[in-house]
Amino acid sequence: MKNIGVVPAIMLSIVCRLWCQQPISELDRDRAQGMLKVVSGEVTKHYYDRNFRGVQWDARVEEAKQKIGKVDSLGMALSYIAGALDALNDSHTFFVPPQHGVRVDYGFQFQIIGQQCFVTRVRPKSDAETKGVRNGDQILGINGYGVNRDDLWKMQYVFSLLRPQPQLHLELQDPSGGQRTVDAVARVHQQKQVTDLTGAEFWDVVRQWEAEDNKTRPRSIEFGDQLLVVKLPGFQSFQDEVGRVISKAAKHQNLIIDLRGNPGGSIETLKFWVGAMFEQEVKIADRVGRKELPPEASKAMHTHFNGKLVVLIDSASASAAELFARVMQLEKRGIVIGDRSSGSVMEAKHYSEQMGSGDGTYVFYGVSITESDLVMADGKSLEHVGVTPDEIALPTGQDLAAGRDPVLARAAELVGVKITPEEAGKAFPYEWPPEN
Repeated sequence: MKNIGVVPAIMLSIVCRLWCQQPISELDRDRAQGMLKVVSGEVTKHYYDRNFRGVQWDARVEEAKQKIGKVDSLGMALSYIAGALDALNDSHTFFVPPQHGVRVDYGFQFQIIGQQCFVTRVRPKSDAETKGVRNGDQILGINGYGVNRDDLWKMQYVFSLLRPQPQLHLELQDPSGGQRTVDAVARVHQQKQVTDLTGAEFWDVVRQWEAEDNKTRPRSIEFGDQLLVVKLPGFQSFQDEVGRVISKAAKHQNLIIDLRGNPGGSIETLKFWVGAMFEQEVKIADRVGRKELPPEASKAMHTHFNGKLVVLIDSASASAAELFARVMQLEKRGIVIGDRSSGSVMEAKHYSEQMGSGDGTYVFYGVSITESDLVMADGKSLEHVGVTPDEIALPTGQDLAAGRDPVLARAAELVGVKITPEEAGKAFPYEWPPEN
């Protein structure tokens, strides 16, 4: 399935799988070497650029092979596979290691705002909350490493997926300027291994799927007939669902589409959303790959929104979210405000792999591989560049601490609707996922 949104920034969320310091057996070493061979073969066969963006791909794979042969932990072996792919410097080409039977929750979430990193949410009753980590705290360092816009996702990748830690050592600065350090202990949860999908366990899995699906569905709030605000967490909606939202929007004079934190998703869903903003077909981007490919273009919708449009983005808006925002800019269809977006815009395909052994057990892993670059109507790619808003609007540490949303309030002001930052901050309450 073609996908332009499953980027490391979302895959590597704070809730993750534990591979930590697990010692490596010879069986696991052989498995790691086998994974490297399969993953590198898939990249060689499918990667969009036959020259691998100037990287000596075979040499990088051989280097990883030699390092895996000497490593003393499974986590480091998997890290060397990931490191080989990281050399391509491609947001959509990455290794998805095998899952383990536990998950780790550090108890807080963080994000780049402007050029600084802030705590954006703290889980109630977590060790982080108990030790005083608060919304609006600026993170100066994690485990001795400085935090910046370019390297944040790599830090999340290492600490979350490849080498999770029992705790994170945080260097913090509160909104008043006071600095302190906190060791936030992770909460480790045993994952139930589902082996029987014929009985009650099947319905447990179904409920988990439904919960995940609900998190990606659009939510909206109305302000009379003047304004509809739509919070779009991801591009995973079907055509009929997009149509229902747009039919509702058509009853209003103005529409705000909030793509902050949206990691992207399905290219087909993106086509429906773009199609709902125009009467005519609009080209989204040209595709550059190993062979000639047709451009990505909007899909016709029966219902359109013809009023004034404002799009919100931030540093966590990625891939399909960035494409939507940039198309609105280039076509002069709407105003984009917020923070510069992620710059993670390629078109990729996920390859699921498995490895069996003589004892009947299987190891499942995967790899995401970019199959085309996406070039916008202005002849430029958004990869590593992102979308620069028409108007920069950023929350401060004080805003985060107080639960205010000045960005949404400013967007409403642009279309003549008065919403206070305090009211805007309550528009879409965040729900923490269950811990078990």
